[in-house]
Amino acid sequence: MAFIYPKNEKLKSKKVIDALFTKGKSISQYPLRLVYVPIDENLSEEKFQFGVSVSKKYFKKAVDRNYFKRVLRECYRLNQNILKEKISQPHAFMFFYQTKDKLTYQEIHEKTIQLFEKFKENHK
Repeated sequence: MAFIYPKNEKLKSKKVIDALFTKGKSISQYPLRLVYVPIDENLSEEKFQFGVSVSKKYFKKAVDRNYFKRVLRECYRLNQNILKEKISQPHAFMFFYQTKDKLTYQEIHEKTIQLFEKFKENHK
């Protein structure tokens, strides 16, 4: 499997983002949260759409928010096969970093793997 995060997988559609927050289901593994929702093939031509978010409430400086968003995208890129192996229908995902603690890349990477495994178990 290629470890890529192409532009067409990025979550940008306002309709899909609204569906995530209204109908989406959530799984947490402190300090990360994954919100997901199955989407219509009509809304998106891609099988997966993925977005990341870091709260301005916890990180006032854009530099800090951007750092954690880069880390989250990299963790997704390296571990997306865990999510994709069980999914047959198109899904949209939003990945949140929800703490003011500044965890290291390694800690975030381990938590990401645990979160994706948890999703895989719950999504059978």
